[in-house]
Amino acid sequence: MELSLRQLIVAAVAALTFAGSAVAADMSNEAIAERIKPVGSVYLEGAAPAGEAVAAGPRTGDAVYGTFCVACHGSGVMGAPKKGNADDWAPRIAKGKDVLADHAIHGFNAMPAKGSCMNCSDDEIIAAIDHMIEGL
Repeated sequence: MELSLRQLIVAAVAALTFAGSAVAADMSNEAIAERIKPVGSVYLEGAAPAGEAVAAGPRTGDAVYGTFCVACHGSGVMGAPKKGNADDWAPRIAKGKDVLADHAIHGFNAMPAKGSCMNCSDDEIIAAIDHMIEGL
C-alpha cells in the first residue's frame, strides 16, 4: 500500500510540474505582457488618481458619511458627536464652522485627519459635516 501511495504522489507532482511549464511555455509578446503587467498604481499626494472615483466627481456628504463617518458618528464612539444630535454638536458649532472644518480635516483629539478618508477632498469632508448637522 505504501508503494502505491508513493507512486500516486510522484505522479501528481509530475503532472503539476508539466502543467505549469505548459502555461509558462507560451512566450508570445501578449502572454508575457499579461504575466508581467502591474497589479496596481501609485500616485503622489496631491495628484489625481486615475479611475472611477475621479470620473464620478466629488462625493456627496451623505456618501462620505455613509462610507467613512458613520463608524464613529453613528454611535458616538470615543465622544464623537452623533449625526443629528443637537446636544452633541452645539458646543462644536459654537466655535464656528471654520474651526469645525479644520478639526475634521486635520484631526482633533480622538478623530484622525479626515476621519481616515485620505482620498477625500476638503470639500467632501465639509459636505459630510454639513450632512451630519443638517436640521439642527
